[in-house]
Amino acid sequence: MYWEKDIETMPRDRIETLQSGLLRDTVRLAALSPFYGKKFRDAGIDPAGFDGLRSKEKLPFTTKDDLREHWPYGFLAVSRDELVRMHSSSGTTGRATVVFHTAHDIGQWTNLVARCMYMAGVRKGDVFQNIMTYGLFTGGLGFHYGAERIGALVIPAGAGNSKRQIQLMRDFDTTVIHIIPSYALHLYSFFEEMNLLPSRDTRVRIAFIGAEPHSERTRKKIEELYGFKAFNSYGLSEMNGPGVAFECPEQNGLHIWEDNFLAEIVDPDTLKPVADGSEGELVLTSLRRTGMPLLRYRTKDLTRIITGDCPCGRTHRRIERITGRTDDMLIIKGVNIFPIQIEKKLMEIPGVGNDFLIVLEREGYNDRMTVKVEVGQDFFDGDVLHLEKLRRRITEDLRSDILITPQVELMAPNSLPKTEGKAVRVVDNRKD
Repeated sequence: MYWEKDIETMPRDRIETLQSGLLRDTVRLAALSPFYGKKFRDAGIDPAGFDGLRSKEKLPFTTKDDLREHWPYGFLAVSRDELVRMHSSSGTTGRATVVFHTAHDIGQWTNLVARCMYMAGVRKGDVFQNIMTYGLFTGGLGFHYGAERIGALVIPAGAGNSKRQIQLMRDFDTTVIHIIPSYALHLYSFFEEMNLLPSRDTRVRIAFIGAEPHSERTRKKIEELYGFKAFNSYGLSEMNGPGVAFECPEQNGLHIWEDNFLAEIVDPDTLKPVADGSEGELVLTSLRRTGMPLLRYRTKDLTRIITGDCPCGRTHRRIERITGRTDDMLIIKGVNIFPIQIEKKLMEIPGVGNDFLIVLEREGYNDRMTVKVEVGQDFFDGDVLHLEKLRRRITEDLRSDILITPQVELMAPNSLPKTEGKAVRVVDNRKD
């Protein structure tokens, strides 16, 4: 059983008492690493006398740049012969960051992912098709191990090869899938091409979607197309990977597993805590990892704590779905814009297809934004006047939301470049 009632419904005071003890242990362990050892000495922090939650704000923040600058072993708190696995970020914004795990860490992570999947309804006897990249990326192996821990039959399909994915679903009676949301929308076009209806021609009832920001509208669209429940998953390689926070059946925010992670929401400019319910940057501390503990890691993800009790009965605090990242922010003509704002607005407009691309260019001293939007086949094959009317509506709706007027180009279905990994949403051709 992975319904850990005593842990998942623990009263707040007991959660905080548990976290305080785990934080003391983590600080003592982290002090053994070259990075934190020096940080503590410079700041006059005595790990042996650290006072738990009451002193958490005395601890230094950790950034992705810190991980890069102390590549590869500067954060290890154990000897290298105790490590059993390494995972890495993609490195798309600079040198990749690496995270190391002991056997204990892998076991703890596996239990967390199993807890998440069980909460959403996965059981022994389910057939789990993992349509996610394997390898250094944490998503594939994280869910793979969690599903096996529950006792589900795992199909390690990997990413891409869309018609084969559909064949696997049908031949082996897949009931649960793990998939990137943009690829889920793309995959549906292959069901249409094969004259298949997912709700009729497969047995899939649960999907786990994550690895890229997506709006509630996108989730609803996926659920409507496929006829299953799609659960939002949050994780990052620096905190294991998937399993940091997860939606319960209420689908109203993601429970952060506070017996494994200490979560703070801070103002990204001042780094001061914000009140519950206010948006800020999510900062996380690992509480049970032994190989490479991380303290007050700045995720760059923007979210807020959802106040109030969850009807599911779990007491671990919930965060809102990620609304953007501090380093995803686009500044155009002095206006701050997040790509997910554009996605959310597009998904509200009838006739819009499954993909879009933001192209930024500079003409002289002026920035120009072009939003290339795929439209439905009926619209694309229809009257030119209807297309122009749709283009104008998209332009006006975006202008009212992001406060600048983009150029909008309507594209044929499936004409924008597709990837098997995270969708490319922005191409920035501006030159400094």
